[in-house]
Amino acid sequence: MTKEEQIQIKRKGYALAMRYLENANDALKNAVRNGKLFNDPKYVSSASGIAYRGALVALDTWLQLKGIGLPKSNERGRKKGVSVDIYRKHLAKLDKKFLQDYNILYDTLHLAGYYDCVLITDTIDTGFAAVKNIIERINPEVQSA
Repeated sequence: MTKEEQIQIKRKGYALAMRYLENANDALKNAVRNGKLFNDPKYVSSASGIAYRGALVALDTWLQLKGIGLPKSNERGRKKGVSVDIYRKHLAKLDKKFLQDYNILYDTLHLAGYYDCVLITDTIDTGFAAVKNIIERINPEVQSA
């Protein structure tokens, strides 16, 4: 893959991931902070899911730049999501810091925020910080992939 192709992949992935993050931030504003808790579990859950999806877009882009293709369908040809274990396997081989950010993201936003509707602001803020770290990995303005 040429340098120009890499830049184009980064631009496309970064723009989409940032769009998800902006939408997640907008949804989180509707949850209304009340001290150390959010008031509305619906918006926390929604924002957490949107932010997590944005991070996955960035992660998929980063892995693509590293030459790693992820499965897009199962053996029956049906579309499926990529398993958390597949992400962890690749990240463990390539970048331990990135793996740490992914694990934080998965635990705080995907599990706690999205599924369990945890309303603790510090937990959700930690997850959003991990999303930003992951998205920054594909920032086209930064030289390394």
